[in-house]
Amino acid sequence: MGETTVTTLDGRPGPAASPAAERTRATRGAQGFLRRLRVPRRPRLWFEILLIAVSYWTYSLIRNAVPEQKAKALRNADWIWSVEQHLGIAVEQSVNHGLNAVTWLIVGMNYYYATLHFVITLGVLVWLFRRHPGRYAATRLVLFATTAVALVGYYFFPLAPPRLMTGGHFVDTVAVHHTWGSMASGNLKNMSNQYAAMPSMHIGWSLWCGLTIFALASAPWARILGLLYPAATLTVIVATANHFWLDAVGGMLCLAFGFLVARLWYGALPYALPRLVETRHPGLPIKA
Repeated sequence: MGETTVTTLDGRPGPAASPAAERTRATRGAQGFLRRLRVPRRPRLWFEILLIAVSYWTYSLIRNAVPEQKAKALRNADWIWSVEQHLGIAVEQSVNHGLNAVTWLIVGMNYYYATLHFVITLGVLVWLFRRHPGRYAATRLVLFATTAVALVGYYFFPLAPPRLMTGGHFVDTVAVHHTWGSMASGNLKNMSNQYAAMPSMHIGWSLWCGLTIFALASAPWARILGLLYPAATLTVIVATANHFWLDAVGGMLCLAFGFLVARLWYGALPYALPRLVETRHPGLPIKA
């Protein structure tokens, strides 16, 4: 067979690119496309609002679609409680009963549990969007990957929260004090999977918020509050009997996975990326 030819720009025949050259060109094109995806760029408000809304809706849909497996969830709760007692680290009951005796404090914790989980997380996302656009996408990826891997735990390890255990070990503080504050208590319990306590996304999200604020805030008081927020959240989830403290460990492991995903994708931890990004002048250097 003769050599395949193509017509050049001046109308004369020339040799066609070899299959190997075509594959090389395609590979380089794919690599270039991936590199462009990994370059921090300024987020678009409409896209971020849509992405966050759809992502949370999808997460809630999947989480609540996971079979509740009540019997298995209660057995897992009994198992965790017995392991903690055997190891001498079962402190949840003492914290729950002790803080439940202080009515104004436990009522405040009920509302804290129900609201700040969303308010603070959205607030940090808005702050990142406005003040750290170059770090926004990578930090948001950490949050999304953390939340996504938590679904694996909900599916494979259904777990009842302490307040739903049989035997009266714990006080359901929302039910006792008649406060609004839990999608798994009262008339709202049918709207949420009650047996998806492991891992705790209250800890995963609050620690994400706290580390982000600590790493990027300039004011010392803000950095201190950033560290105090996940610590306060840990106290709240235990005091309200919504989680074992080992659920918090599960949330931390999910967050570590989220940081790993962002590190592999962007080649650096989110906080090490440039704060600002190029906008109208692509020839100028990216500002730190």
